[in-house]
Amino acid sequence: MDMIQIVGLGLIAAILSLLMREQKPIFAFLITAFTGITIFLFLIGKIGTVLDTLEELAAASGVQNVYLKTILKIIGIAYIAEFGAQIVRDAGQDSIASKIELAGKVLIIVLAVPIIGIIIETVVKLLPA
Repeated sequence: MDMIQIVGLGLIAAILSLLMREQKPIFAFLITAFTGITIFLFLIGKIGTVLDTLEELAAASGVQNVYLKTILKIIGIAYIAEFGAQIVRDAGQDSIASKIELAGKVLIIVLAVPIIGIIIETVVKLLPA
């Protein structure tokens, strides 16, 4: 049922945006941006449920909480960077959208370095001396 609502909202917004694009391009962009933000806010509750489940699984498997939080931050950065870049791209600013994507990638690498270090350390310990 949720997906039907999201698709319905998307279709209505797309039609309104197409109708407004000719006369008032700024309103067409605002409709597009508002629709994207509304869908994102609608999904926040669903994301919370997934996060709770992942935390339970991590605790049950003995994975340290810091690793799970880092991975979730990385996933969050990826989604937010993509979302922001798409909104900016919808406004016709491909260059700025590319910079947002680049910033997201750099932040992901910065967060991933400690985990990569631990993986390398674990692999070195497993290798015969």
